[in-house]
Amino acid sequence: MSEHIHTSIANRTGTIVLDRPRTLNSLSLAMVRAIAAALQAWRDDAAVDAVLIRSSNDKAFCAGGDIKFFHDVGTTGPMGGSALLEDFFTEEYALNHLIHFYPKPYVALMDGVVMGGGMGISQAGPRCRLRVVTDKTKMAMPEVNIGLFPDVGGSYFLARAPGQLGNYLGLTGLTVRAADALYVDLADCFVPQERMEALMALIEATPGAGLRAAVEGFAGAFKGQQGASVLEAERATIDRHFGAGSVAAIMASLARDEGVFAQKALAAMKLRSPLLMCVTHELLKRGAALDLADCLRLERTLVRHNFEHGEVLEGIRALVIDRDNAPQWKPGTLEDVTPEMVERFFEPVWPASAHPLRHLA
Repeated sequence: MSEHIHTSIANRTGTIVLDRPRTLNSLSLAMVRAIAAALQAWRDDAAVDAVLIRSSNDKAFCAGGDIKFFHDVGTTGPMGGSALLEDFFTEEYALNHLIHFYPKPYVALMDGVVMGGGMGISQAGPRCRLRVVTDKTKMAMPEVNIGLFPDVGGSYFLARAPGQLGNYLGLTGLTVRAADALYVDLADCFVPQERMEALMALIEATPGAGLRAAVEGFAGAFKGQQGASVLEAERATIDRHFGAGSVAAIMASLARDEGVFAQKALAAMKLRSPLLMCVTHELLKRGAALDLADCLRLERTLVRHNFEHGEVLEGIRALVIDRDNAPQWKPGTLEDVTPEMVERFFEPVWPASAHPLRHLA
């Protein structure tokens, strides 16, 4: 189904390998469909006891969705409309839901870059997941960089991060490493990248029924070796600033703090879309009170409004197409963002009975 997804079954473990190294394994619609097809087939297959998902290379697990594809298809139709674009987000979010509730152990080797959509295919639910990070892991939910918002269930798992860490990650889009991923509960265990070859040998020799326990046991030898967590050290600072009631209040609070950490966060936010930061802030607030299915349905609504507005298309243009790094956000300043502009993103697009993700439970 996709030349960039390789699937196999060995020793009662179903393995999915992402193999699109030139784009850091960014997800195409065909890749989403291939992953979903494999997981659906293995879900009820008595010959498969566990699933492993990994990359073919050590540079990236998955850098997210194929944003060049988003721009290409999003600019072909009126108001950013495209059947392929609609299909991508509907099927990607359905895949995120499938992974979260997978009935068998789901082991993700999150080596290298893990961002956006890569988080969506690795953040399985607590009953099935084992998320392995390395010293080369670079993790982020960077959607605000391109005028989008944290999707693929980000409104669910960021909203449940301790304290204000979810707001920090969602509003700044900044990258964190293994120690921070473990601290925020976006990863479960650490293995040095130089030991990944040995881990793969263990995985290949282990029957699927014992896969999760074997990987946990292997990683146990490196517990505490991931280094210090910057987010843990700065937790009080993060909670103080990002607990303010609005994006404007957060940025004002950061501006009063001369510390290096606060100023780095502020500098990042100054580059982001003012409107989409406000949308993200509201999304995480709402997501805290919703289950995963309703979070994904809400995100699907926001995606439609976002492409109709055009902010994400402008962000991708500036970052990837023209590479001028000078997006013309609308509106251009935080002061010009009104509550009505934010609220419009949350207006229902479909009746509940016709929502493309109405089947999620």
